[in-house]
Amino acid sequence: MNIEDHEEYGADQIQILKGLEAVRKRPGMYIGSTSSRGLHHLVYEIVDNSVDEALAGVCTHIEVNIHRDGSITVRDNGRGIPVGINHQSGKTAVEVVFTILHAGGKFGGGGYKVSGGLHGVGASVVNALSEWLEVQVRRDGKIYQQRYERGKTITRLEVIGNTSPEDHGTTVTFYPDKEIFDDVRFDYDILKIRFREIAFLTRGLKITLTDERPAEKPRQHVFHYEGGIKQFVEYLNRSSNPLYPQVIYCEGEKENVQVEVAMQHNDGYSENVLGFVNNIITPEGGTHVEGFRAALTKTLNDYARTNKLLKDSEPNLTGDDIREGLTAIISVKIIDPQFEGQTKQKLGNSEARGAVNSVVATQLTHFLEQNPNVGKAIVEKSVLAQRARDAARKARDLTRRKSALDGMSLPGKLADCTDKDPKNCEIFIVEGDSAGGSAKTARSRATQAILPLRGKILNVEKARLDRIYANAEIKAMITAFGTGIFDDFDITKLRYDKIIIMTDADVDGAHIATLMLTFLYRFMPELIKQGHVYLAQPPLYKVERNKKVWYAYSDPELEKILGEIGRDQNNKIQRYKGLGEMDDDQLWETTMDPERRILKRVNMDDASASEVDLTFTTLMGDKVEPRREFIEENAKYVQNLDV
Repeated sequence: MNIEDHEEYGADQIQILKGLEAVRKRPGMYIGSTSSRGLHHLVYEIVDNSVDEALAGVCTHIEVNIHRDGSITVRDNGRGIPVGINHQSGKTAVEVVFTILHAGGKFGGGGYKVSGGLHGVGASVVNALSEWLEVQVRRDGKIYQQRYERGKTITRLEVIGNTSPEDHGTTVTFYPDKEIFDDVRFDYDILKIRFREIAFLTRGLKITLTDERPAEKPRQHVFHYEGGIKQFVEYLNRSSNPLYPQVIYCEGEKENVQVEVAMQHNDGYSENVLGFVNNIITPEGGTHVEGFRAALTKTLNDYARTNKLLKDSEPNLTGDDIREGLTAIISVKIIDPQFEGQTKQKLGNSEARGAVNSVVATQLTHFLEQNPNVGKAIVEKSVLAQRARDAARKARDLTRRKSALDGMSLPGKLADCTDKDPKNCEIFIVEGDSAGGSAKTARSRATQAILPLRGKILNVEKARLDRIYANAEIKAMITAFGTGIFDDFDITKLRYDKIIIMTDADVDGAHIATLMLTFLYRFMPELIKQGHVYLAQPPLYKVERNKKVWYAYSDPELEKILGEIGRDQNNKIQRYKGLGEMDDDQLWETTMDPERRILKRVNMDDASASEVDLTFTTLMGDKVEPRREFIEENAKYVQNLDV
C-alpha cells in the first residue's frame, strides 16, 4: 500500500454542512430505532467508514472487538482521520468528524470516490448516542487520542505516543448509551452476518470479529474472500445443488459506475437476487437490478433462439422463468448514489441501469458462447419453469372464475369472525382438527377466526407454482388471507391484522410452523416485513395445588413456580403434548386471550436478507449435510422440545 499516493485526503476536505442537533432527542431519525437494529447500526456506521478506506484502496484489515465491559472497538489500517485544523470550524478534523453532523470526507469528491454508510453522518451520530467514545488516530508516526461523552468533547486531541510510519489507521472504541437504547448488549451473530457480507463485497479485505465476553474461550471469526462476490454466490448456494459448476462473473465500468455481477442457478425454484450499492444492500432493488434483469432476459432469449433451443412457435421465456432457482449478486459502486422511496432502499440512478445492462449483456453473451452446456442447462430449466407457470396461471384463473361465480367464497373449514374491520381481526392457523375444534369453541367470535389445517402443508421450497396452487391447505390460507400471492399479492386486501400460527409445542409442531413460515416468506414476505405474522406460545406445563392453577411456558418457569409453592406430593404437574389436550377454557386462558396470552412476532431484517434466504434453503431444501450442520450449531438454543 502506498500512502503517499493519497495525500490529497487532508484536513480541509472535511466539510461541514450543519451542526450536530437533535440526534439524542430523535435517534430514530438517524439510526432507524433504539432497538437491537439501531444498536448494531452504530457498529456498522463506524465499520463503514473503515470500509470506505478499503474501497479507496488504502485499508486491508478491519478488527472488531466486543469487550467484556460491553464496549466495542473498531480498528483499521487505513490512512487515519486527518488531524490538522479544519479552517471552516477552527477545530481539528478529528473533532469535526465526531461532533458535527454532516461532516466528512464524502461530500467534496476529494476524500472518497465512493462511500457507504450515512455519508458523513455516521461518526457524529455514534458519538452522540454513546455514553462515551474514544478515538485514536495513528498517522505520520504519531498516535493521537481524544475522548467524548454523549457527544460532547471531554479532552483535546493530544499525542499519546509514537509509532512507526508503516503503522497507520483509526481506532474507535465506544459504549452505547443506556439512556437511549432498550438493551446495550451486542449480538455476536448479528454482527457476524453483516461482516461476512461486507467481506464478500469488498474483495481482499480481511475483517476479524472477536467476542471477549465468554469467560472460558473468546469467540472469533475471520472473513477474507479473495474471490469476492463469486464466493458470496457459492456461499449462498451451498445448501442447494448448482445447475452448473462455475459461477458466472461479469465485471466492468461504464459512465463512472463500477459493476460487478456474479450468478449461478441451482435446482431449486426460488429466486435470490440481491442488489448492493457501495456495499449497502438495496432491499427494494432499483435501477441496477432492473438493468441486470433486462440484460439476463434478452441475452438468454437471444441465445435460445440462435441455438434453436426454443422453437419458432414457442413464446419467449419471461424473466421469472429464467430467474427460477437463480442466485445472483449485483454490486455497483457509484460516486453519488440517489435513492427513491420513503425508506431509501431503492437505487434511482438512471446511469446504473445502462451500465449494468451493458456489462452483463456483453460478458454473459461471451460466456454462453464459450460454455454451451451451461446455456443449454439454463434454457431447459427455464422452459420447464415456463410450463409450470402456465399451469399455475390456469389454476389461478380457474380459482378467480370460481370465486366470481360463488361470491368469493371462503374456505369451508374456516370459522370466520363477525367483525369486518381487518384492524380488529386476527386469524389462528391451527394444527389439526382436534385443536381446531377447541379453538373454535374457545375463541372470541367477534374478532378471532380459526383455520384448522390437516397435517403438514406442502414444503414450498421443493415445489413449483403449479403444485402450490393445487395444494388444498395452501389454497385455503391464500383465500382466507385475501391478499393473493406472488405477483398478485396486494397487502391492502389483507383480511386480518394478525396471522397467528398456533401449533403444538413439540418437534412436529415446530416443523409445521417452519413449513408455514417458509410459505409466507417465499410468497407473502410483506406480511412478515410489516409485522402481521405471529407465533402463539401455548404453555408446556399446568401445575395444580390445592385447587390453584399455574401455567409454565418453559422449564425454567416451571422450576421458578415449584420453588415458590414448594415441591411435594400435593403438586399435580401436567405436561401438555399438544393443543388438543387442553379444554376450551384452558386454551382461551393460556394461548388466545389477548389480555393474558404470549405472542412472538416474526421479524425480518432487510440487512440480513441473504442469511434469511440461506436459512430457509438449508432447513427446507434437499441437501442433508448443511441441515445437520445447522442443527448441531444451533442445538444449544433449543428448549422445551421433546426429541
